[in-house]
Amino acid sequence: MDLGLKDRVYIVTGASRGLGNATARALADDGAKVIITGRDEKRVTAAAAELGPDTVGLVADNADPASARSLVDAAKEHFGRLDGILISVGGPAPGLVADNTDEQWQTAFESVFLGAVRLARTAAGTLGEGGVIGFVLSGSVHEPIAGLTISNGLRPGLAGFAKSLADELGPRGIRVVGVLPARIDTDRVRELDALSGDAAAARAANEARIPLRRYGTPEEFGRTAAFLLSPAASYLTGIMVPVDGGSRHGF
Repeated sequence: MDLGLKDRVYIVTGASRGLGNATARALADDGAKVIITGRDEKRVTAAAAELGPDTVGLVADNADPASARSLVDAAKEHFGRLDGILISVGGPAPGLVADNTDEQWQTAFESVFLGAVRLARTAAGTLGEGGVIGFVLSGSVHEPIAGLTISNGLRPGLAGFAKSLADELGPRGIRVVGVLPARIDTDRVRELDALSGDAAAARAANEARIPLRRYGTPEEFGRTAAFLLSPAASYLTGIMVPVDGGSRHGF
């Protein structure tokens, strides 16, 4: 299938590694031009070089109020247009209700929630008909995840924002989608497994609860996200798509 990505321009935040990087790779492999961001200059520069000549790597922090405007301006400066954005950010600190501090909540709110709102709002001001805004969220949008209280609190709220945004931008022909990863084999998930004290046992127990009996790969996530961002998904908006091997038990 031709996804219609050739020469389209996307921003993908948090894309020096993990799910953002996998999505940027899927977009670039199908001919898109991509601005990727990360907080570590050396890592984001290396990632951009690896993705090819039509990828630009920029240092940016989603929590920085100046990032949104600078990224949208960079897309237009480097490639002359902007067709979409995927807003991805590292997961907030793990912990139970009694464990997480006010500072951890505030830090997560600034990066995971408010930063995403700001990026989406700024991109919406530039996108035209056929544009798309995507959010990397979490399976916690539908079902709380034990030990991830901050994520359980913030991700559903951001999904609600995305749904409202889809309603508001729909008349302009701009789509809004959410992608909900569960146990994808990334550094973040491996770190969460290790918190149990026995990473291998935690992984085996988690895999036993997944109908496909394995963790997903970043590439599987990236291909799903790239499709949702592409013109091939032109009649999909306001949806939350789980990429979880069947982990979610609801319809």
